Amino acid sequence: MKKCLLGFLLVAPWLANAQTAMPFTIKGKLGQLNPPAKVYLLRGMTVTDSATLKNGTFELKGTAEAPAMATLVLRRTGRMGSLRGQELDRANLYLEPSTVAVTSPDSLAHATIVGGGLNKDYGRLKTALAPVIAQIQAYGAELQTATEQQRQDPTFGEKIQARFAEFNKQFAAANYAFVKANPNSQVSLDALLDVQGRDLPQYATVGPLYEALSPALKNTPQGQEYGKMVKGLKTVAIGAQAPEFSQQTPDGKTVALRDYRGKYVLVDFWASWCGPCRQENPNVAKAYAAYKSRNFEVLGVSLDGEKDRAKWVKAIADDQLTWTQVSDLRGWENAAARSYAVTGIPQNYLIDPTGKIIAANLKGADLQATLAKYIK
Repeated sequence: MKKCLLGFLLVAPWLANAQTAMPFTIKGKLGQLNPPAKVYLLRGMTVTDSATLKNGTFELKGTAEAPAMATLVLRRTGRMGSLRGQELDRANLYLEPSTVAVTSPDSLAHATIVGGGLNKDYGRLKTALAPVIAQIQAYGAELQTATEQQRQDPTFGEKIQARFAEFNKQFAAANYAFVKANPNSQVSLDALLDVQGRDLPQYATVGPLYEALSPALKNTPQGQEYGKMVKGLKTVAIGAQAPEFSQQTPDGKTVALRDYRGKYVLVDFWASWCGPCRQENPNVAKAYAAYKSRNFEVLGVSLDGEKDRAKWVKAIADDQLTWTQVSDLRGWENAAARSYAVTGIPQNYLIDPTGKIIAANLKGADLQATLAKYIK
């Protein structure tokens, strides 16, 4: 512990005293914009400062407890308005103990951001992600031109889902590559946290990346929290024995995972309120229909809460889920989900007849292909 603490203080001495605030300065030049145009500084979803532009220039000064990502939002009318349901002229940057320069001929969307080691690292990450983002934008434009006939095709939604799943894999791969190459940068820890929403983490991938991070990063609150998640993922890594659990069906019957010993079983975490889960249910149903007579079962585990019991039961009927469904109706605190380190849904684990985890996070065609590999 002393060794880790020493490394932490050497890498980031300005954090040694929790009472000492870190000063930051942001200086900008956005074309020739004038009042009422304003730039707002957001930390998370909270506006913490603003500045009116004069001949395109603005300056924001303040303090932060530690380096952190923030967002600048440009409002040409001067009014902040809502942060939801509209396209924002915005740019992300890092608040750090140096002056950050933000320059653009016209907007934040096209701004160049220079200043400080973290912003330099973040710029390199954005460059690595740019090809994937360009593909996503191009595909989005392509979807806008789809005809009504194309949209009515039953496979239209499936194709979109598959395409974005591939984009998410590419996005995650670029982030993981950056983290591997930059284990001492806070941008790497933030990249690991950010990618969770696009690619459900697997221990085989994120475990080594987390362990390679500097002691300073792992000792931050975010690093410690991520470390707990990694520890949980290790217990359900491919090759591990699946954690046992038992929960009740909608009619009150207790069902345990051990009841499926001797069969291949897909433990499928979902919820009635989860749109992507409901979109994936037909794929699970298709797989179940193809393999249920071949020593294969599905055990659905819902992350619905007690107040959503009726919605859970209705979703089972509406989606024609004919396999066993269980839940403890504790939402995200579902005991089985916690023991399987579930951080997002839909999520699933394929377990072999001996109770060993052999695959995870199987969606769409991947589910069918994996079942075909193991079930002859």
